[in-house]
Amino acid sequence: MAHGTGPSAAARVTSRDVARRAGVSQATVSLVLGDKSRGRVSERTADAVRAAARELGYRPNLAARSLRLGRTRTVLLVVPALTNEFFAHVHTGAARVAADHGFGVVLYPSPEGVGPARDPFDSARASLDGVLASSMAADALDAVRGGGLPLVMLDSDPDDPAAASTVNLDIGDGMRQAAEHLLGLGHRRIVHVAAAVDSWTFRVRARALAGAVHAVPGTVLRTEHAALSVEEGRRAALRALGGAGPRPTALMCDDDILAAGACKAARRLGLRVPEDVSVTGVDDLALATAVEPELTTVRLPAQAVGAEGMRALMAVLDGEPAGDTTLPVELVARDSSAPPPPDRTNR
Repeated sequence: MAHGTGPSAAARVTSRDVARRAGVSQATVSLVLGDKSRGRVSERTADAVRAAARELGYRPNLAARSLRLGRTRTVLLVVPALTNEFFAHVHTGAARVAADHGFGVVLYPSPEGVGPARDPFDSARASLDGVLASSMAADALDAVRGGGLPLVMLDSDPDDPAAASTVNLDIGDGMRQAAEHLLGLGHRRIVHVAAAVDSWTFRVRARALAGAVHAVPGTVLRTEHAALSVEEGRRAALRALGGAGPRPTALMCDDDILAAGACKAARRLGLRVPEDVSVTGVDDLALATAVEPELTTVRLPAQAVGAEGMRALMAVLDGEPAGDTTLPVELVARDSSAPPPPDRTNR
């Protein structure tokens, strides 16, 4: 077997090797990988150093650096659940940026986001540098707020005084885009299949949807609440479609999982999507194109949320100001939405 290959070679990579690959000095490598390059090294050069480190498999001596800097270089990412694809993408974005700064990410689920979860800080406080908390229910955030660590909140209330910075989606605009899409198609009887979770993001969705729908004369908006599962979405949609009075022509769901349940409910009742009832979701998960018909939904840039959140936390840890960020979202119109049926086809 040839010498100098395999894992042992990667273990011998030094900062000098990284400097040679990137075409810079060892001092520059130390500045970049030590998170001290801002204002001293161009972003292009810093990116080249990080790329060289990744290509060579260079790993700094984190134990020695932790002693020198008084940091463990570990961040906690708190999410409502590990079963939702959205939070997997948030973690991917956050972990990528963290790795570029020599940090690791520990993922901590607060069950279903409706906690309160067990306090993760009693045992972990001494081994963490900061916290990212994503899309948490109000009563699940108490332990996070009380952790005594720098906190950046994702998809959460920008006015929460505990957060050093927030990174949000323009989710209100997303709901307005979806509502205006349906209203433009001619829908006037709409049911909001709303997530039964008391969190900032779902309150914003409800307000934005109500505002858009009620701005059009002659519209009727009802709400059915559901836990975040396909089965609960199906049950809520059955209530909406099978209740007394004229049947709604559109179901606007707070996420794609609820929308999948709504499509199942329509089929159970012998209704066609979208000919008899239109269905929309939020997230643009893989599920959105796995169902038939494919879902009209609001695409949320989950990886960008995680990445921007981690950049904000790195700035906070460096003692720099980290402002609040709002990321745009976009409606993706697919086959689950169409003009409503003529009134004579409804009850």
